[in-house]
Amino acid sequence: MTDATLISEIATRLEKAEADVKGIPPIAPELTAGDLGSAYAIQAELTRRSLAKGRRLVGRKVGLTSEAVQKQLGVNQPDYGALFADMEVLHDSTIAANTMIMPRIEAEIAVILKKGLPHADCTMAELIAAVDYAVPALEIVDSRISEWKISILDTIADNGSSARYCLGLEPKRLTDLDLETCGMIMTADGAPVSLGSGAACLGHPLKAAHWLVRTMAQAGSPLAAGDVIMTGALGPMYTVQGGQRIEARIGGFSPVRVAFG
Repeated sequence: MTDATLISEIATRLEKAEADVKGIPPIAPELTAGDLGSAYAIQAELTRRSLAKGRRLVGRKVGLTSEAVQKQLGVNQPDYGALFADMEVLHDSTIAANTMIMPRIEAEIAVILKKGLPHADCTMAELIAAVDYAVPALEIVDSRISEWKISILDTIADNGSSARYCLGLEPKRLTDLDLETCGMIMTADGAPVSLGSGAACLGHPLKAAHWLVRTMAQAGSPLAAGDVIMTGALGPMYTVQGGQRIEARIGGFSPVRVAFG
């Protein structure tokens, strides 16, 4: 495990990179190879600082839900990051280009909890009973590491590379959806840029949510009532160009859209 001084120093660098909207060199070479614990310690320090500044934690995101991406980064499980209230972008609104370094976007399904899930051995039945509703979502990721030259340690430390998220405005009950076979198409200015399905997210979005619920409880930060869970990408992410309008259509849901200034 990396010492506390280095963890704090790296957190400061990532914090400054986000504030300056300017990427920094990879931080992974300063950590022991495969030391996920230190990477999560850096993320936790950034979360602690955010809360101390008055930011409000409203949920978590799951990343690396694609087996192909896991193999590429040399891991066999997803990762997670924090969602804060000020990261939310409203449906059909515009994101200012000068607030992002090199944004990419992916279409997901988000579930919102109606009760907390504090147990590290949470069952799937308990998770399903705790879900209030699901909505289509877009996650805007933006690495604070220059040119996305990231390893698993870089992205975990950097809050799962998360930057913004957008939720659709027509919630659906789980009983009204087929989250495994639902198709997804994401377009940029009307042209398809990503295709996928619910099964692309760990086989089923609820499997990703289940992993997250157990992992956060084990980490001592269990999910609470009202929390948003971004369950992970349904297809390949897309590198956004300035001025584009991105829309995702996921089977069973109304579209969700954002634009980039």
